[in-house]
Amino acid sequence: MITRRQTLQLLGTAAATAYLATSLPALAQNVAASDLAVPGPLGDVALGPENAKVTIIEYASMTCSHCANFHKTTWPELKKRYIDTGKIRFTLREFPLDPLATAGFMLARCDGNDKYYPITDLLFEQQRNWAFVDKPLDALRGLMRQAGFSQEKFDACLKDQKLYDAVNAVKNRGMEQFRVDSTPTFFINGQRHPGSLSIDDIEKVIKPLLGE
Repeated sequence: MITRRQTLQLLGTAAATAYLATSLPALAQNVAASDLAVPGPLGDVALGPENAKVTIIEYASMTCSHCANFHKTTWPELKKRYIDTGKIRFTLREFPLDPLATAGFMLARCDGNDKYYPITDLLFEQQRNWAFVDKPLDALRGLMRQAGFSQEKFDACLKDQKLYDAVNAVKNRGMEQFRVDSTPTFFINGQRHPGSLSIDDIEKVIKPLLGE
């Protein structure tokens, strides 16, 4: 178990893409939507109506390049066509693959639910400029300054042990209960879909569920 102190030490080193080494098999079976609906200790930040016919839950890591690709290419269209129109309900859940990704999620959670998606969108959009540089923590601090974080607020957020534990609890439950072993992994009405899905990939799944 990596402690918060070790996390902060690792954040000062050069960032590298971490691969989640796990013996869990890439299971293809579905999971119960009712089990997936149970939020973690921080609660879910969901977009879309509770009574939507389709629910999408994404497990992602802030330093995952495939996740960033999804949020740059597929996410805008998914949001415009299906979330903003009230057809589906979407939730992004924390599955950090390394300490830097954990820090990114902690910062996204630190300023309230209203800032969760604006900050995660920003971090995905700017991923190359903070996650894959020589001094990622300095780059992340500068990026978060644009989001209104003072030096004091930034440091206090990353020192919040309760927040650190809660973010990792979401990841651990995803691994242990839902067998998530890579990012991004999507659950669409309980059906498991790993990988960076295109809008066409998603529509093939959700259109029949929506009766379209």
